[in-house]
Amino acid sequence: MKITICDDSIMDLLKIEKLLLKYKSLNPDKDFELEKFSDPSRLYQKISEGKLTDIYILDMLMPRQTGIDLGNLIRTSGNENVIIYITASDDYALDAYGVHAVRYLLKPVDEYKLFEALDYALSYTQVKTESMYLLKTKNGLLQTPYSKIEYIENVNRKQEVHLSNGEVIKSLFIRKSFEEETREAGKRKNFLQTHKSYLVNLDYVKQMTPDSVIMESGKRLPVSRAKAARVKREYLLFVSGKYK
Repeated sequence: MKITICDDSIMDLLKIEKLLLKYKSLNPDKDFELEKFSDPSRLYQKISEGKLTDIYILDMLMPRQTGIDLGNLIRTSGNENVIIYITASDDYALDAYGVHAVRYLLKPVDEYKLFEALDYALSYTQVKTESMYLLKTKNGLLQTPYSKIEYIENVNRKQEVHLSNGEVIKSLFIRKSFEEETREAGKRKNFLQTHKSYLVNLDYVKQMTPDSVIMESGKRLPVSRAKAARVKREYLLFVSGKYK
């Protein structure tokens, strides 16, 4: 994840950078790199070359290329990038709306408002880029980020998707086998079937025993005798690959 700041005022640029570094220290799970530009022409050239960033924090009023000029160029290059405008005047809010900016903040920037904007921008970017698990429920087709799934269980011919926050999402009655219904999830390197009725996200496994895996939530899930050797091997490979 990369965040680009562009402001022709060096003082304002450094203030925003300082706030972003503070935000990062307060949210160690939010990992991102920073890139700074005091010359909007340099950033304009980089965007023109197709070198885009996930999130842009742009001053609105700058010489040669304005924040709106940059925003329009970003939008012609892609629609997934998040734009936050910072300006000394609220006269251009409608222009910011035209390039689908997510926030329009006035200088001097309020720390709380910037942090809220960053929360939204990072969440939006993650949802846009992250793969989703599709589940047919009584409320329709539901999309769930794979990263939020702790494990999937087959209960009475229904999938129960257990999320890291404790929520459980239940599917409609499944007509195919559990393996077939969860095939797309099972293709991912961090998902492993430990039992005929359990598909586990290895990112949430805290401990492994000969006949079970203990999850971060404290739940103990079974490992079938037939799958025990493979589960142990795959788990060790996963852990060694993650921390090498």
